[in-house]
Amino acid sequence: MTHAASTGGGDASSVRVAIDVGPLHGVRTGIGNGVAWTVEALEARGGVQLTPYLTSLRARVTPPTRRLPLPAAAALRLWARRSTPSMDRWLGDVDVVHGTNYVVPPSSRPRLVLVYDCLFLDHPDDALADVRLAEYVLRRSVAEGASVVTSSDATSHRVRELLDTDRVSTVLLGPPSPDGGSPAASEPDGTTNVPDASRPPVGLPDLRRQPFILSLGTLERRKNVPTLVAAFGRLANEHETVRLVIAGAVGNDIDAVSRAIGRLEPAAAKRVIRTGPVEPATKSWLLRHATALAYPSLDEGFGFPILEAQQAGTPVVASTAGSIPQVAGSAALLSPPLDTEALAANLYWVLTSDEMHSKLVRRGHSNLARFSWSTTADALTALYRGLMETNDR
Repeated sequence: MTHAASTGGGDASSVRVAIDVGPLHGVRTGIGNGVAWTVEALEARGGVQLTPYLTSLRARVTPPTRRLPLPAAAALRLWARRSTPSMDRWLGDVDVVHGTNYVVPPSSRPRLVLVYDCLFLDHPDDALADVRLAEYVLRRSVAEGASVVTSSDATSHRVRELLDTDRVSTVLLGPPSPDGGSPAASEPDGTTNVPDASRPPVGLPDLRRQPFILSLGTLERRKNVPTLVAAFGRLANEHETVRLVIAGAVGNDIDAVSRAIGRLEPAAAKRVIRTGPVEPATKSWLLRHATALAYPSLDEGFGFPILEAQQAGTPVVASTAGSIPQVAGSAALLSPPLDTEALAANLYWVLTSDEMHSKLVRRGHSNLARFSWSTTADALTALYRGLMETNDR
């Protein structure tokens, strides 16, 4: 993906921002999509001149994107120990440096770092080595004056506690695009015009005749899929046809998910379908045909799948963790993340009550109106300008 520098009209009042586009390269995750849509919204708004940068020696880079002179792993190891050398020379003449994935490089300019969730700060012993290094870099950056932006009030609260800083702001993200493209394709109410093919995509079993619960996301610990599997086991005893579809790439919880499925009664285990990672069109089909999206995460920084389900007219059953209550609003049934019985009960309610199902769909469509990429761009621009003006005093 090539990023043209935003001129913002090219006037002297534009804020010049170096922004990390590293999450756009490699396998695209929710963070990558969020960064892509944020960049697009800032460019569309104007008033900001963006200089994209990344820390990678392997990614193919075209102007105006700038490459910092370190591979990502080496940068983490170095910046975890010291805040030198400054990256000003490679970032160019900018007013603010915006790190979009927990890390912001050393610079004499005001720095802003995006923190999505705090699970790795709350449970550092469970984090992988590179994530631990990112934690050290984050802590050092904040201690040296970097400001933090999050995508939920819950994460902002935890950042203030865990990093001992008041330089924290919340900027809600906008609605996702179901096809992974531009959110500009969305209708004013956040819904999208995506054809709803009656036949399942190639590689999927025919899921149209029985209800199914959908789980979306990489199989990592914070997604809490083993608890969902256990809840499905209870649900399967009460509902003889419901199935569970687990769609997502292999992550650090894959063994626990497999063990959880293995503990189910054989008849229930046969009704668990694991698709692996899915293409955007397949994800869209699953969302539009699912009876409910189950999202029992241990923590979330935002939660695009919640809004994707609401765009598709699918009820959401989720946990009370992290950003989820703020993003879902009143348009979801929520329970504590480790309460298997409550999760099973909420899923059963959606499966068996047409009234509840319809209520959640209606509320979901209304909830989407709270999210706008233009609002996100306005808030970020104000934040950039505030950092620039504070630095000029």
